[in-house]
Amino acid sequence: MRKSDFYYDLPADLIAQQPAAARGASRLLYLDESGACLDRHFRDLPERVRAGDVFVFNDTRVIPARLLGAKDTGGRVEVLIERIVNERRALAHLRASKPPQPGQALAFEGGISARVLGRSGEFYELAFDGDVPLLDALERAGHIPLPPYIERADEPADRERYQTVYARAPGAVAAPTAGLHFDEAMLARLGALGVERAFVTLHVGAGTFQPLRGDAVEGQRLHAERIEVPEATCTIVNRARAERRRIVAVGTTVVRALESAAHNGMLCPHHGETDIFIYPGYRFQIVDALITNFHLPESSLLMLVCAFAGTERVLAAYRHAVEKRYRFYSYGDAMFVERPMS
Repeated sequence: MRKSDFYYDLPADLIAQQPAAARGASRLLYLDESGACLDRHFRDLPERVRAGDVFVFNDTRVIPARLLGAKDTGGRVEVLIERIVNERRALAHLRASKPPQPGQALAFEGGISARVLGRSGEFYELAFDGDVPLLDALERAGHIPLPPYIERADEPADRERYQTVYARAPGAVAAPTAGLHFDEAMLARLGALGVERAFVTLHVGAGTFQPLRGDAVEGQRLHAERIEVPEATCTIVNRARAERRRIVAVGTTVVRALESAAHNGMLCPHHGETDIFIYPGYRFQIVDALITNFHLPESSLLMLVCAFAGTERVLAAYRHAVEKRYRFYSYGDAMFVERPMS
């Protein structure tokens, strides 16, 4: 299996640079179990819902993880926090004209300063100064880490729109974008139809945007991300499966969390990390339907969707979406994907 098997041609003007005018104002491409594509709007989602469906959401919260500043030598530096280790330390990606050395001081906007402790794998380990906890300092002075394909600086509105309405646990540096379409009114409509809600946490890392290395798919490893699948969610999901009710994953991050915590067809509590790589040939244990945005060509996330619904039908749906001028990627439109008929 080759990475190039998952290529599709996307005109640059279809990459959404701004969110829709309001949550829920996006379009929805419905890919049914037969492979047929139906053009709808996200407000039509309740038409696809069955009473008793369990919708599982990722409640991670995006932190303002991008810091702009300079080294003590005067050179510009940009930092993207990947993981907060404690109130004073973090692992981060760092961009500068010359790599900083251990002990070098960094000064950022908003009076934030730090010292480089050294390298930890692909990341730099930074120690931050001052008495204010790092997360609070970031909330005050950090920038929202918009994806690299959004070719503009972050704006004040992104603090609200690049965040789900149910975000709870801070720690992500990228949004679980399928959830961006939901507003409180839609959640209430689903509840009135008998939809049950459950939550997992997967703190999305910057590695979600990194391309796979090499063209061969098998044998690749993904970046590790922190996940939590609580016991309450396991109870809801396992009861629904026993009663033959559908489990609908809101986003590929939810799929990765649920499938990482699955054992012999049951969902088990899990707290730790996952680097699960789902590509065609994977046998799903938990998820019956998927709500997702449109993903980058040749990306691991597109491979996950292809594993779920079949490569040919998913790529055909993507070609349909291009022809119908859907908006792509994080601030783009959504898909509702059902498992193929056996």
